Amino acid sequence: MSDLQIGLLAAGGLVVAGIFAYNALQERRARRAAERAFGSSHADALMEGDAQPRREPGFEAAARREVLLETHALPDARLDYVIALSLRQLMSAAAVAEHWAPFEHRFAGRALLAASPDRSTWKPLAAAGSCAAVRAALQLASRSGPTGEAELIEFRAAVDTLAAGIGATVEAPEVRQAVETARELDQLCADADIQVVLHVVPQPGGTFEGAAGGQAGPFTLSRREDGAFSLSLDVPRTTEVRRSYDAMVVRARDLCVSLGGMIVDDNGRVLDERALAAIGEQLDAVRDALAARGIEPGGPAALRLFA
Repeated sequence: MSDLQIGLLAAGGLVVAGIFAYNALQERRARRAAERAFGSSHADALMEGDAQPRREPGFEAAARREVLLETHALPDARLDYVIALSLRQLMSAAAVAEHWAPFEHRFAGRALLAASPDRSTWKPLAAAGSCAAVRAALQLASRSGPTGEAELIEFRAAVDTLAAGIGATVEAPEVRQAVETARELDQLCADADIQVVLHVVPQPGGTFEGAAGGQAGPFTLSRREDGAFSLSLDVPRTTEVRRSYDAMVVRARDLCVSLGGMIVDDNGRVLDERALAAIGEQLDAVRDALAARGIEPGGPAALRLFA
């Protein structure tokens, strides 16, 4: 075989590996896009009793709520439709919360209230004392999709009611612009909402003995019903994405060595070293796209968007 033929074969192998990696990510993105297109977590007023929450792989809803509460999130103009309220006189945070209570159930989990005694330092309402100003915010996008115009108008009306109750003036952004921002943010989320899954399966005709599973650092390791192992990484919720992915690949390789297995994707296609490296490069691009919007994977903003 000539040097030219060898070079062409090597180049062809690299292209095939890249296609495998690209297809793996695109298929996962397509599945997420379909879920987002045909499902919503926004309650229907006529069907609220039958509504079922959307479940994402790998995380329990209660655990996600705990993570969100632990961030002590404040309204963020990058993520939220933020309305400013200026009180005519100081008021206790407890009194403001009492006026907001009727709306808390409707917007819980996606609405935030922050208060300031001097309009310069802000705290979550529950941690504030006296209030000279309040910021009310509704999250513009989540894994369930963008917040729509009707809900933004409803939120604005609720905040107007709050303002009337506490004697405050209101300064609110234009709703139509917020709708556009919500759509743009949702598209960013759709592109970045990736869960990388590697499967370690036996060689043809082989089986695995022994057990392994549980949380393994930034990724999850679980045993499948057929005896194989799955390693998964929720990319936007993971800090140091590339480092975490590389650690997951190392663990998958170790399993292959100790059990005599091989690494495959969701469709059972073998992932060689080039394909695994290509996936890592794709994850670098996802991380860069989020960071360009000031959203670090695994950071407070990402944990809210990808809850």
